Amino acid sequence: MLVNGVWQEKWQPVQNKDENGRFIRQASSFRNWITPDGLPGITGQGGFKAEASRYHLYVAYICPWASRTLMARTLKGLEDIISVSVVNPKLTDQGWQFGGFNGSDSDCLNGVTYMHELYTQVASDFTGRATVPVLWDKKTQTIVNNESADIVRMFNTAFNDLVGEGVDLVPEALTGQIDALNNFIYTDLNNGVYQAGFASSQEAYQEAYTKVFAALDAMENRLSDGREFLFGGALTESDLRLFVTLIRFDLVYHGLFKCNRNRIKDMSNLFDYMHRILAVEGIKNTVNIEHIKAGYYSIKALNPTGIVPIEPEIY
Repeated sequence: MLVNGVWQEKWQPVQNKDENGRFIRQASSFRNWITPDGLPGITGQGGFKAEASRYHLYVAYICPWASRTLMARTLKGLEDIISVSVVNPKLTDQGWQFGGFNGSDSDCLNGVTYMHELYTQVASDFTGRATVPVLWDKKTQTIVNNESADIVRMFNTAFNDLVGEGVDLVPEALTGQIDALNNFIYTDLNNGVYQAGFASSQEAYQEAYTKVFAALDAMENRLSDGREFLFGGALTESDLRLFVTLIRFDLVYHGLFKCNRNRIKDMSNLFDYMHRILAVEGIKNTVNIEHIKAGYYSIKALNPTGIVPIEPEIY
């Protein structure tokens, strides 16, 4: 991580842990919002007005948080409004790097080699981890936001005057229910798999493992009535949250993260649901299996040999 703008030692996957060995995720640092009129959003400061070609999204296909921002960008028809750069999936000793892997990009905007250099370009004394996604303002040369939940929600409404409303990922009538389900999916599943994979005690691992599969069982049961998506016939934010973990589960979390009670392929409702989302126009372009496997299996703390398994195939 960066401390007062200086990169510290080699990249490590565990950001923080409590006294019982539970993995603790770092909070995001930049929380400004793009709004139709440029006024402040829910958090942060104002001045970021929705404009075509002004903003750029830095992502990693390996990262579920970044991938859901890509999904929202696609579903809202923002491909021609917001440009994208994809980092190298293999985590280096200095974290995310640009270029050097098939399907990854150089930094065409700022010419940096590592993501952490982008952070210190904005704040020379920055302390924290240089994470993706990053929503960048080309006009003021700064980071607008690096919290995926904020980015997905602002994509849902901020640019509607430019591209039309289209899919509404957070219908007003369902907002409270979506927020509650989002929190459950994040706590017990999205972050739960990481708490299992990066646990530093048996107790912490077993606690996370139990939580992950209880959440998967709950979602399998929710879909047992034949509904197409979590809230019925239309995609919502909650579906994006669940999908990004499901698509990575059999590829990575089942083996590398020791979440091995069963595969998603063994849960018929979830497996079919995952493929329904994958079949939505544009979504498959937000998933890169090669990047996902190469990225996770490059984590030396979990896979010191760097060997990437051939199977499974999920398409």
